[in-house]
Amino acid sequence: VGPSFSAGVSDGTVFLASQNNSWPNIMSMEFAKVGGGEFKQPTMDDNYGGLALGGTRIVGPRLVFGGSGPVPLESVVGPVTVQTDVLNPPTGPFNNLGVPGARSFHFVTNGYGNVANLSTNTANPYATRLTGATPNASIIELAASQNPSFFTLSLFGGNDVLGYATGGADQAADAITPLLTFEAALNGALTALTANGAKGVVSGTPYVTDLPYFTTVPYNPVPLDAATAAAVNGGYAAYNGGIQAALAALAGTGLFTAEEAAARTISFNEGQNAVVIEDESLTDLGAINPAFAALPKYRQATENDLMVLTSASFIGTEAIPGNPATVNGVAIPLADKWVVTETEIEEIISATDAMNASVEAAAESYGIAYVDLQSILAEASSTGIMFDDYLLNSSLVTGGLVSLDGVHLTARGYAYMANSFLEAIDEHYGSNFVASGSLAKAGDYPVAYSPLLQ
Repeated sequence: VGPSFSAGVSDGTVFLASQNNSWPNIMSMEFAKVGGGEFKQPTMDDNYGGLALGGTRIVGPRLVFGGSGPVPLESVVGPVTVQTDVLNPPTGPFNNLGVPGARSFHFVTNGYGNVANLSTNTANPYATRLTGATPNASIIELAASQNPSFFTLSLFGGNDVLGYATGGADQAADAITPLLTFEAALNGALTALTANGAKGVVSGTPYVTDLPYFTTVPYNPVPLDAATAAAVNGGYAAYNGGIQAALAALAGTGLFTAEEAAARTISFNEGQNAVVIEDESLTDLGAINPAFAALPKYRQATENDLMVLTSASFIGTEAIPGNPATVNGVAIPLADKWVVTETEIEEIISATDAMNASVEAAAESYGIAYVDLQSILAEASSTGIMFDDYLLNSSLVTGGLVSLDGVHLTARGYAYMANSFLEAIDEHYGSNFVASGSLAKAGDYPVAYSPLLQ
């Protein structure tokens, strides 16, 4: 049970090959070596990926490598028909109850898998493929009704912070799930799953800001020559003058510091330059003195800010085609949705730490194993991790760990994740997957799928 990692999302969607290489399926193959039974997944109909609803596409096909970076599959192979239709679900019950996009509380919410609720956005199209004849059953109820002897509950808080982060921590986007709501869902899930004495393993959530979705686009991607830099500086002269006027007017009040004024001063130079961003955490100068109500909350990004991956195709474009005075990220500051600021990063990390602490405490309380995925991704992001003869890191495309969407894992990454769970099971329950060599082998799992895979 879990969100998109459990479902096997890779390269932006779910498809047959990614499901076969999902970490729960990989782990089940090791279980099978010691007598484990069939592991049934809600298989997709093709390797294009995506979903349709009554013949109308609602989720697009997967990403592929286009030579220099990720591109949509159809840009390489031409138009495809998404064959997996929500209105034609597979037959359960299923051992893999991974639901892409689900937050913690969704797993204990009745009706989340009822196709009739899609029109009100209170259901998940992937969840509707799991519920079968009991459309209002929660995902946890579907799991518990199978009377399992062993379960995994992974990245339970992943989407509770991810949606907020991928939206640039924009306050208009999905907010981080409150801790009390998360803990109620966690305890409800574990109470149901362990009611019959089942053993299990749970995991925490990595810092999503360590993922290449947030670390690939640099804060200073704008190359300018001296003449262009001077022209842009001229465009910001009035703004910079307003900042200095505000600093002089508010001197001695402690309400607007010289340090903040310096951070809000826009200056471009010949060479690489930081983008200009909107930062809602900056002081509202108009609220202090109406004379400065027209001064927006602008500053240039620093190395402590993170640009979301999708900003790569937006920065440097012209808001008005053909007008170089409207370059996004230069003449026009980036809106909050394109950047996660240092303050917002701290908020995301704090929430993740609190959720992980709750998961680890729950593991101890329920007597089940725990996997620290946060430390694993942190290691991959800093020094890389060895998996057999391969060094995996979190670089997009080349790192081998994270797939082309910048968030979900490659097949080899999922194999490493499966082994991490097996190691935790050994440590907690005294099994011998590691000692017996019953672990996934890195060389058996790819880091990329061919565009020709159908």
